[in-house]
Amino acid sequence: MATTTTTSSLTSGGGGGGGGGGADDRVMATAQQIVNSLNTTKNVREDMLLILSSFDNRLSNISDFIKTDSDSQSSILDAAEKIILRSDSGMSSNAGASSWDDSAGESRYYLAAIDEILDLLDNLSVGPDSEVVDRAETLVQVAMSRLEEEFGHILIRNTVPLDAESLYGSFRRVSFSFAANEGEIDEEFENFGEVETGSVCFHERGASLGDDLCVDLINSEAVMDLKGIADRMMRSGYEKECVQVYSSVRRDALDECLVILGVEKLSIEEVQKIEWKPLDEKMKKWVRAVKIGVKVLLRGEKRLCDVIFSGSDSAREVCFNETAKGCLMQLLNFAEAVAIGRRSPEKLFRILDMYDALSGVFPDLEAMVTDEFVYSEAKGVLAGLGRAAKGTFVEFENAVKSETSRKPMLGGVIHPLTRYVMNYVKLLVDYSDTLNSLLENDDDDELNGLQNDDGERLQLESLSPIARRLLALLSTLESNLEEKSTLYEDGAMQYIFRMNNILYMVQKVKDSELIKILGDQWVRKHRGQIRQYATAYLRAAWTKALLCLKDEGIGGSSNNASKVALKERFKNFNACFEEIYRIQTGWKVLDPQLREELRISISQKVLPAYRSFMGRFGSQLEGGRHAGKYIKYTPDDLENYLIDLFEGTPLVLHHLRRKSS
Repeated sequence: MATTTTTSSLTSGGGGGGGGGGADDRVMATAQQIVNSLNTTKNVREDMLLILSSFDNRLSNISDFIKTDSDSQSSILDAAEKIILRSDSGMSSNAGASSWDDSAGESRYYLAAIDEILDLLDNLSVGPDSEVVDRAETLVQVAMSRLEEEFGHILIRNTVPLDAESLYGSFRRVSFSFAANEGEIDEEFENFGEVETGSVCFHERGASLGDDLCVDLINSEAVMDLKGIADRMMRSGYEKECVQVYSSVRRDALDECLVILGVEKLSIEEVQKIEWKPLDEKMKKWVRAVKIGVKVLLRGEKRLCDVIFSGSDSAREVCFNETAKGCLMQLLNFAEAVAIGRRSPEKLFRILDMYDALSGVFPDLEAMVTDEFVYSEAKGVLAGLGRAAKGTFVEFENAVKSETSRKPMLGGVIHPLTRYVMNYVKLLVDYSDTLNSLLENDDDDELNGLQNDDGERLQLESLSPIARRLLALLSTLESNLEEKSTLYEDGAMQYIFRMNNILYMVQKVKDSELIKILGDQWVRKHRGQIRQYATAYLRAAWTKALLCLKDEGIGGSSNNASKVALKERFKNFNACFEEIYRIQTGWKVLDPQLREELRISISQKVLPAYRSFMGRFGSQLEGGRHAGKYIKYTPDDLENYLIDLFEGTPLVLHHLRRKSS
C-alpha cells in the first residue's frame, strides 16, 4: 500500500518537468517493482535499489525516493497509532470493561488500523528506518494484547446457554413395560423388587436424536467479529494465543453444558461406589449427554472452528481438538468406570444403551477428532462397553442357572424367576442387532445342550447368535423350574406349577417380538409340553379317586354286590373327592383358558365314571338306612363343585350341603 502511494506521488510530481522526467519516474518505478517482486527482506531490497542507482544516473535521486517513502510510512503509523493507543487507553480507564460491542465503528476502525500496520510491515521496501519498524511492531503487540482480551470477552458474552429441555423434546423415545416380580426371589435377582402382582416397571431405551438437529452455541452476529479478530491475530503471528483463548473459553462452556445435561465430574472410584438406582439414573443421563454432546455440541463447535479459523488449517484442527478434549474425556471416563465395574444382570440394558449411544456417534468422532489419544480412548471405551455387555449377559445366564430359592410358590403360581427372565429377554429383543454383533464370534457351546440329532443341530446353527443364546437360556430356565417343582410334596401340584410357568413363557414369546427370534416351532413344542403336563396331572390327582369307581373287588354283579364293599367304595370316593376339593381349590391356575380346559378334562374323566358306577350300584344303597351318608353327591353336584377348583381360595366341602338339595 505504501509503495503504490509513493509511486503515484512521484509520477504526478514529475509530470510538470516534461517527458524526460516522466520517463525517469517510470524507470525508477520499474526498478522498484522488480526488486519488490523478488520477495526479499526490506534491507536487501533497499541495498539492491542503491546498487542499481550506481549503474544508471536516472536512478540518482533514489535517496530522495527512499526518504519520501519513509515519510509516508510514518504518516500511516501516526494515524494507526492514534486509533490503537486511544482505544487501548480507553479500555484501561474502564478497569478492563470492553467497549468493543458498544460501537461497531470503533471496532471496524481498530481492525482497519491493524491492517494498515500489517500491510506496511509486509510492504516495507526502502529506507532502512529501524524506528518505523520498531514503532510498527510495538503497535502490533499492543493491538494483539487488546484483541486477545476482546476475543475472550466476545466469546463469553455471546455464549448461548444450552436449552436442555428443548433438546430432550427432540429425542424419539422408546419405552418398554417390565412386569415386576411377585413373591420372593433369590439375592441374585433382588434388584427387581418384591411388589404387588400387576405392578409394571418401565425401562426407557436410549432414545434416538435426529441428525439434522442444530443449535447456536454462540450468537450468530458475533461469529464474524470473532473471525475478524482471529484473522488479524493469526496474520500477526499470534495464532497460538488466539487458539488458547478460544479453546479455554469454549472448554468451560462445554463443561457447563455437561452440568446442565446432568453429567458430573466423577472419578472411576467414585462411580463404582454408587448404588444401583442412582447409578442407573446417571447412566441414563450419560446416554442422552453423549448423543447431544457429539451430535449437537461438538458438531456445533466444529462448525464454529471452521468459520472462525478458516484462515489456518492447523489452527482449526488444534482449536477443535483442544476444545472437545475435556468434554469427551469426562464422558469417556464415566463409561470406562461403568465398563470395568461389578457386573450384575440389571445393568445390562443400560450398558447396551451406552454401547449403542457411543457406537452411534463414533462415525462423527472419527470425522471430527484428529487427536490420536482421544480417538484411541474412545475406541477402547467402546470395546470395553461391548465386553461389559457380553460379560453381564453371561452373568445373567449364570444367575438363572444357579438361582436356588427353596421356598415353593403358594398355590403353584408363576415363579418370580420366570417373570424376571421372560420380561428380561423380552426387552433384550430390541437389542438384537447389537447383541448379534457382540456375540457373533463366540463359541457355540450352548448348542450341545439343545440338539437331539444332526438335523436339529443344523437348524440351530442357522439361527442368529442371540437366538441360540436365548434358546439355551430358556432351556436353563425350564430345567431350574423343573427342579423347583420338586419342592411340592404333592405330585399333582408339581404339574400345575409347571403348566403355569411354561404357559407364561409361551404367552410372553407369542405376544412379543420373541416369536420372530425363537419361531413358531418353539411355541408348538411347549404347548405340547403343557398338554403332557395336563395328562400327568390327571393321572397324579385323580387316579386314586377313580380306582374307587372300579368294579373289581366289589364281589359279584351289580345286583348282588356286597353292600359293605359298596359303602366302603362310596365312602372312599367321597373322602378322595373332598380332599382334592379342599386342596385344589387353593391352587391357582392364572390363565382362564387353561383353567377351563383342566376342569373340562377332569369332568370328562371323572363324571362318566361316577355316573356309570352310580347307575350300576347306587340302587342297592338307596332307600336303605343312612344312604345319604354314602351317596353324598349326584353327578351334577360334582360338576358344580369342579368349577371351584384352581381359584386360589381353599374351601372345605364337608361344611357345605349338597348343591342339589
